[in-house]
Amino acid sequence: MSKSRVHKDILHLWLKKLHLRIIDWYIIRKFIGTFIYSILLIIAIAVVLDVAEKIDDFVESQAPLRAIIFDYYLNFIPYFAILYSNLFTFIAVVFFTSKLAYRTEIIAILSSGISYRRMLWPYIIGATLIALFSYAFLNYVVPNANKVRLDFEEHYVHNKPVSYNYRNIHKQVYPGVVIYMETYSNLSNTGYKFSIEKFVDNKLVSKLMADYMMWDSVKNKWTAYNYYIRNIDGLKETIIKGTSIDTNLNITPADFRRRVNVVESMNKRELDEFIHEQELQGGENLEAYLIEKYKRVAQPFSTYILTIIGVCVSSRKSRGGTGLHIGIGMAFCFSYIVFMQFSSQFAISGSLNPLIAVWIPNILYAGIAYYLYRLAPK
Repeated sequence: MSKSRVHKDILHLWLKKLHLRIIDWYIIRKFIGTFIYSILLIIAIAVVLDVAEKIDDFVESQAPLRAIIFDYYLNFIPYFAILYSNLFTFIAVVFFTSKLAYRTEIIAILSSGISYRRMLWPYIIGATLIALFSYAFLNYVVPNANKVRLDFEEHYVHNKPVSYNYRNIHKQVYPGVVIYMETYSNLSNTGYKFSIEKFVDNKLVSKLMADYMMWDSVKNKWTAYNYYIRNIDGLKETIIKGTSIDTNLNITPADFRRRVNVVESMNKRELDEFIHEQELQGGENLEAYLIEKYKRVAQPFSTYILTIIGVCVSSRKSRGGTGLHIGIGMAFCFSYIVFMQFSSQFAISGSLNPLIAVWIPNILYAGIAYYLYRLAPK
């Protein structure tokens, strides 16, 4: 027996244990079908708008048509689909549930003896499938797609060199080893007023100071110029001077010009390792990286919350019909997205813990979902 047949049998037994009825299958099928349809529709619009925005960059940089289609847009689609998957879920729920309410099918379901709570069961199953899909894509599929997409953008969209001068850089490159640069230029890959300090048991044992250091692309090392080294051993101190010396630092020029969204191209393991490295070095954008990590769990979880809100908002028949339900639902959904952005900005500015910032919208809207559930017609 093949593995695929075994997996199908296991899935069939699992679904059988859920005691699903015909109406459950009907709702799940409508839920997932409308979700896929809404994703395809929005993606088509997003691709057209993105082409209109970037067509000048493609022409100016002479990007090959094959690279535009297969390297950029083929990897742009999964990125965009997952970025707003909770929004698509909400739209799907509101759209087809309001249709059920308009055709009085909700009333028929509740009149048949099925409780409102039981009616939510197929919605929860559909939300679970979408949440698992989102989690797997966010952590393992989309990062690989983003590697190709971001590489394309570096070559054909953001390919113009821009001068940046970073000031007062402090980084811990190894445990107990700290570097400092007064200024750093990304065009010349040169850091000025450079120093390396080595500590043992919180005591300074060695310090190298140089006028400047420059990246040697042949040796793949940093070279410090006009340097002197102080070696401290208790009360004894020795000084070594020289014109140039190579250093073995675990940083490269790429670390200085790295964009914040580079974490979008890292899977779960790579992101955890990268954050640990940035914590060691005292990275400046650590809050933004932590937000990306926590969002990969919080976003799939929000699928449940927005699904329940969507059902509760659209399950009541109203004179405004489907349009009114969609309008109310979209207001809830966009307010959720705006609230998420606000809380993330507070975390980036250091005013709020990143974990709390990411989960505050879910906690708040979970309360709203419970309140709407209590008000929903039973």
